[in-house]
Amino acid sequence: MQMIHIYKLEVNPIRENSYIVNDESGEAIFIDPGFFFDDEREMIRDYIRQEGLTPKLIICTHCHFDHVMGVNFVKNEYNLPFECHNDDAFLVRLAPKQSAMFGFPLDEIENPDLFIRDGEIIKFGNSELKAIHVSGHSPGHMVFYSEKNNALFTGDVLFHSSIGRTDLPGGNYDELIRNIKNKLLVLPDETIVYSGHGPETTIGREKKKNPFLI
Repeated sequence: MQMIHIYKLEVNPIRENSYIVNDESGEAIFIDPGFFFDDEREMIRDYIRQEGLTPKLIICTHCHFDHVMGVNFVKNEYNLPFECHNDDAFLVRLAPKQSAMFGFPLDEIENPDLFIRDGEIIKFGNSELKAIHVSGHSPGHMVFYSEKNNALFTGDVLFHSSIGRTDLPGGNYDELIRNIKNKLLVLPDETIVYSGHGPETTIGREKKKNPFLI
């Protein structure tokens, strides 16, 4: 079975989890590149070079500013397309304003090149991720699931013992809870959850212990 390798970096002033995912082919994708500081960008260059990776794509679970801070850098450094769900495109345009509210200067983010659809299969190397639309934290929030690797990249919908906030533009608490229960908690208990902030967890653990879901 082709196994993926997941490189997690906690970056930017919001301590967001960015991921570089690759398989044995050497092809790699960026998930939620939030790189903000110069040393974070240099770390990425060093990692890609040392591992001999060939970056192919940028995909974002959603487009709040802390998850797209590094889009311009990665897109221009490696000449990559940037993809997200169409319903989050408005957040790309709002990112500099949102970032400024937190006291961090951010240039305008380049527009998405393509839009990800619910159920779409995202391929890189010999591997694939299934895109699942899980709105509630943001209108176009996607999660990315590898059944073969028991891996689920949840962005800001599901965390260790918590869920995403719903008081931002387009958020909806009831919708988020319904989507988590109907689309994520039905996955195998051993599925490892790689979220947008904080440590990893599993679907089984969150079904039993997440106070928002029991």
